[in-house]
Parts: sequence; C-alpha cells; structure tokens
Amino acid sequence: MTVSKLPPLILHPFADTTGPEKLVESSRASLMLQGLLPSGERSRMDLDQALLDGRFCEIRMLFYVGKDLVRWIEQCLEMVERSSELRGAGLNYQSFAAYLVNRTPKEVEAKLRKWGVADYRAIFSRALGLSAILATAPDRTTLADEFVRNYYRYADQLYVLRQGESPVVDVSGFNFEFDIYASGEYSRMLEREWAER
Repeated sequence: MTVSKLPPLILHPFADTTGPEKLVESSRASLMLQGLLPSGERSRMDLDQALLDGRFCEIRMLFYVGKDLVRWIEQCLEMVERSSELRGAGLNYQSFAAYLVNRTPKEVEAKLRKWGVADYRAIFSRALGLSAILATAPDRTTLADEFVRNYYRYADQLYVLRQGESPVVDVSGFNFEFDIYASGEYSRMLEREWAER
C-alpha cells in the first residue's frame, strides 16, 4: 500500500520566561496542600495561589499547543479534500485528532519522548479540548479559580465531547505518516534545503 505523507506537525514555542519556574512551584504547592511535603511558613492561601499560577501557565501552554494541533488537522483535511482517492473516505477533524492522540506513529512518539514529553496523549487531547472553547490566549481574570484549579478535568471532557460530534473514521488503514518538528528545527531544515538549491 502506498504511504501518504501528511503535512508536518510543527510545534511553536511561546514566550513565558517564568513558565518553568511557575510549574515547579505549582507542583510543590500541590504536594504541600495534599500534606505530602511540609509547607513551612506558607499559608494555605499562598499555596493555593501558587497552584493556580502554575495551572494557569499550563492552560496557556496547552492553548498554544492546541493552535498548532488544530492547524495541522486543518492542513490534513485540506490535503484529503484535494485527493480524489481520499475525498469520499469520511475522514474528518475527529479522525485526525484520534490518530494524533491514540495512534501516534512510532517515529513521532520517539521524538516526543526524546524531547522529554512523556504523557503526550494527555497533552494533545487536553490541548485539543481547550481549543474547542478558547479562540484567543486567555487572560487570568477571565477564568474562574475553580476552572483553573481543575482545568484538566474540563479539558479531558471537552476533548471527549468534540470527538463525539462526528463518527471517527480510523485512519490507520490509510497508511499515513507525518513528521513532527519544533518550529526552529523546521526553519533550519528549510534554510538548508534552500541553500542547496
């Protein structure tokens, strides 16, 4: 069977220099709130605020990942629409979202693990879930504390709801493959190709 090459999935960085620090602090605060680490002099309110700051940072990161994933799905759907062989196959948004989350090609999975992304399925599904409700990067004041504190539960359900909107045609029988790149890596690769011409 012929291999159909899908567009590359390009993940872009986003600027938040305090992000990693907030994420670590949020994890510590969560452990302290659960009684698994000593909280020292920190009040419950301070710990909760650190937890919320980190969770909001996660939401923003997932927002940007979601934009990249949705862009990739749209590019795949454009490719399907241009192909006389694939056009009537019933492939839709849900088909490519399920492919990305549940049937990630081994090469893509290996690259994600090399980047240190262990639970990419949760990241991708939550990013796609949040993309169903966030048109722009959220501002902290627009999201309720309860949502921020437990966003991952909402994002998981949003992904399930979006996937349930249409029947999912399994793409594994179509012999698709694609590559994944960080945007800087992809730019350097294009520059090399252009320089060789």
